[in-house]
Amino acid sequence: MLDALQHRYPALWPWIQLMRLDRPIGTLLLLWPTLWAVWIAGDGSPSARVVIVFTLGVIVMRAAGCVINDYADRNFDGEVSRTRHRPLATGALRGRDALMLFAALMVVALILVLQLNRFTFYLAFGGAALAIIYPFMKRFTFLPQLFLGAAFAWAIPMAFAAETESLPAAAWLIFVAKLLWTVAYDTQYAMCDREDDLKVGIKSTAILFGEADRMIIGILQLLALWPLWLLGQGLGFAWPWYLALVAAAGLFVYQQWLIRDRAPDACFRAFLNNQWVGAVLFAGIWLQYLL
Repeated sequence: MLDALQHRYPALWPWIQLMRLDRPIGTLLLLWPTLWAVWIAGDGSPSARVVIVFTLGVIVMRAAGCVINDYADRNFDGEVSRTRHRPLATGALRGRDALMLFAALMVVALILVLQLNRFTFYLAFGGAALAIIYPFMKRFTFLPQLFLGAAFAWAIPMAFAAETESLPAAAWLIFVAKLLWTVAYDTQYAMCDREDDLKVGIKSTAILFGEADRMIIGILQLLALWPLWLLGQGLGFAWPWYLALVAAAGLFVYQQWLIRDRAPDACFRAFLNNQWVGAVLFAGIWLQYLL
């Protein structure tokens, strides 16, 4: 479908690339934990309005985050092999185009959040701030993945606010798990670009962790599972949830095997594999409430 769109409307393709609509992995990594929160906040029967708004919101905000990220990196992407074909790096689009598109996407996000309650509306400003700040952190700190994790996890308290107008302990347990998990998988992603990033001066946890990268990723993955186990204990979950946690742990072990030699292609495959972590954990939640 996307290939047909590219050939039929070639002028539209750079805009699609800028929003990463041709690469849905980032949307899935953001969507699955958001759905965890929506389902748990809704006690297994969330409002259809909340499900629709948050699903569309994830798509829009992920696109907006990609646009502002490429704007921030427009003078660096051409020097990195994996990103040199991005529209702003090739000149297919200009920085002004990116800013206009980002503004339009934020207006759409605002329209979506206005469909929810006032508490969720106020929380949305925190999410917007994190989305804007993250891309520029790569200039100032070796922990930009921490800011990305906070940005990705911010939809979780928003989901609880939308469903319950409160922020219970469950919301923050999922938030912490998502934050730690994001730092782990985005470090895998950054390992693909480590050599190029060192040349152009981009900072990342992959550079910060150095030879300890695999060990620290493993620790982060284990730590991410801990609040999810506590979540199950607190909510009285049964075997479907704990089976899902075991499956997620198995996927983390597989990712460790993939990155064993730190080959860029294998690190990218490990990063992509995280979509299945999100999926199996959502399946565990869905089965828990179904049964």
